Amino acid sequence: MSSTPPSSKLGSLDYAPALESKSSATIAAHYGLFIEGAFREASSSQSFSSINPATEEELTTISQANAADVDAAVASARKAYDSVWSKMPGAERGKYLYRIARIIQERSRELAVVETLDNGKPIRESRDVDVPTAAAHFFYYAGWADKLEHAGFGPSPRPLGVAGQIVPWNFPLLMAAWKLAPALATGNTCVLKPAETTSLSAMVLADILQQADLPPGVVNIITGDGSTGAALVAHPGVDKIAFTGSTGVGRQIQRSLATTTKHVTLELGGKGANIVFDDAPLDETVEGIIDGIFFNQGHVCCAGSRLLVQESIADDILARLLRRVDQLRVGDPMDKNTDVGAINSAEQLERIRVLANAGDEEGATRYTSSCELPKKGFWFAPTVFSNVAQTHRIAREEIFGPVLSVLTFRTPEEAIAKANNTTYGLACGVWSEKGSRTLWAAQRLRAGVVWANTYNRFDPTSPFGGVRESGFGREGGRHGLEGYLDV
Repeated sequence: MSSTPPSSKLGSLDYAPALESKSSATIAAHYGLFIEGAFREASSSQSFSSINPATEEELTTISQANAADVDAAVASARKAYDSVWSKMPGAERGKYLYRIARIIQERSRELAVVETLDNGKPIRESRDVDVPTAAAHFFYYAGWADKLEHAGFGPSPRPLGVAGQIVPWNFPLLMAAWKLAPALATGNTCVLKPAETTSLSAMVLADILQQADLPPGVVNIITGDGSTGAALVAHPGVDKIAFTGSTGVGRQIQRSLATTTKHVTLELGGKGANIVFDDAPLDETVEGIIDGIFFNQGHVCCAGSRLLVQESIADDILARLLRRVDQLRVGDPMDKNTDVGAINSAEQLERIRVLANAGDEEGATRYTSSCELPKKGFWFAPTVFSNVAQTHRIAREEIFGPVLSVLTFRTPEEAIAKANNTTYGLACGVWSEKGSRTLWAAQRLRAGVVWANTYNRFDPTSPFGGVRESGFGREGGRHGLEGYLDV
């Protein structure tokens, strides 16, 4: 299986820039912590810069919370839990969630611009995926707030108390919604800690919570680096920790909580297998492969970063795939024509480069898009490795970038064996026109989520989560309520 450039480059179409206006969002020069329903400075007065990864320009400065600030946030959440939120009827809590969802919709353009400037993802993805799906989660769980006794967790399910929630940098607003909405619907109060490199949308969300007149202390947002997250995890006043992030940090959290009574859910890394059988619709499948790995620059824990193709169609799939990769538009995330934006940080870019170089060193065949990368910012061209072996690092380790590893198989049994040959277990995809084959494969794949003839499809009514080193617990759907209930 060779990775030669496409013989005819179909996709070199020129597009006039279609830039989203930065004026749709007003970014303050500095943001404090959001505690007790108001912004305040960190007790240490320390702050850090938020950088636009596409330009390396400073967007704003944000307060660095320390242990004293974490104490204040947890105390505020406990006070609100004891005095207001846990005693409020579910129908009333639901009204607040509905109000938050509607304001997110009303301010969707502002949120999309902020997310793109701070994160580096294309504005089309922020506008069409992140923001509407965040609103949808608040709408969905607002509906559950007064129906918890019918959720299947007993006649009188009770909240846990104060939830400490730590979200990653790849989907800052969406992950915040995934965690806040079910926690609030079930009567818990929250202390949310966004990622250090992408805290801006959480600051806008704090303003939305004020606009929705959410009672002070029900949601507190503390910003900072890993030391802030560690202080939140270790705080004795927290009853539940919900973490989305790397497997390495997840292990540390699990070890630190092993001797406590705290509840915990972990949604960690992945090395998703996208399995293509010989009866799959090829053009549709290639688009699914593209979405599976290049969506959000590959900054997706469930990305289909391992492509397993049946040998009889491997050359055809690879040729179509490389042609399509060369058509991807890489550049200014604020341009509505952009398909692949900037890598979130210099640190992440270096990790991607190291693993891609390992693919070269171990003998895989590399094809890199011929796109021209911007001179400023953090960029990595879409890349496909063929002739990949199971032992290669690029087939085993999570790259978290726009890099695809292509392997082949002869029989369905071999496909399942290769797909399951990983320490992870977050998501897989199966492409086939036969429903029976799809169900056969899904029953044998060791993954929390299996998509059929699609990839990276999310819905607030559907549970999401992993097994093995991809974590435990579920977010989304009725199942997402359980992690915030004392059952």
